[in-house]
Amino acid sequence: MDEARQESPARRAWRRLRHSRSAWVGAALVLSLVFCAAAAPLLAPYNPERLVADPLLAPSWQHPLGTDSVGRDNLSRVIYGARLSLIAGVVSIAVAVSIGAPLGAIAGYAGGKVDFLMMRSIDVILSFPSLLVALLVVVALEPGWIAVMIAVGTINVPIFCRQIRATTLGVREADYVVAARAAGATPWYILLHAIFPALVNPLVVLATLGLGTAILEVAGLSFLGIAGEISVPEWGNMLTVAKNNLRTSLWPALAPGLAISLSVIGFNLLGDGLRDALDPHLRWD
Repeated sequence: MDEARQESPARRAWRRLRHSRSAWVGAALVLSLVFCAAAAPLLAPYNPERLVADPLLAPSWQHPLGTDSVGRDNLSRVIYGARLSLIAGVVSIAVAVSIGAPLGAIAGYAGGKVDFLMMRSIDVILSFPSLLVALLVVVALEPGWIAVMIAVGTINVPIFCRQIRATTLGVREADYVVAARAAGATPWYILLHAIFPALVNPLVVLATLGLGTAILEVAGLSFLGIAGEISVPEWGNMLTVAKNNLRTSLWPALAPGLAISLSVIGFNLLGDGLRDALDPHLRWD
């Protein structure tokens, strides 16, 4: 038996991930985002909520990304904005995973009427524009960051539900699942101990890909002014403040827009690399 076949799945996945250039670029962007969020007080040159100079200054040594319409440093606000954007994205995806993954696993394993009712309900939700669903959730709750995170998590539930259901349909007829069922294991035991381990890899990939989208959706909702105080340093809020001065200065909008774009690209590249590395059916050794 050759060395490639003797490799454990974990070592094979790491080797594939290590040789993926796109995954490394994505990881670098994501780690940069995390580092900025964690070390914001050390990296930001100014207090993000204080007026430190004249409004709408062009980039300079003192203010590398210029200032916004009221005289706050754009670079400091972008760095601090990484905190709230990242936290909101992670919490939103956590909400989507905690609801969508169990529903998808139950629908895929149970089949029959349970699967039919769940999937038709998901189809009804998907028939509405995601922005409309998010706005309805925010209106039902009190507008603020908690409502925004719940809203973004809600519109991502169908994505996780459908993907996990599809994976469960393929796993439930595996030999070890059939053997567990023949041995008299209960459905809940089979779901938790036989099927769930096979869902971890798809969940990791889907959550990584979803984080970029969640950050973009959070910024979109905050841009609409439903996330609370607009002075809070967050990328969507920065775009809201900047939109009225685009003819005068592009820097207040360019800085958060570039941050959002790099975050989405980073998570997408990392998610694609993880998908290729964790796919047991992919052969490119």
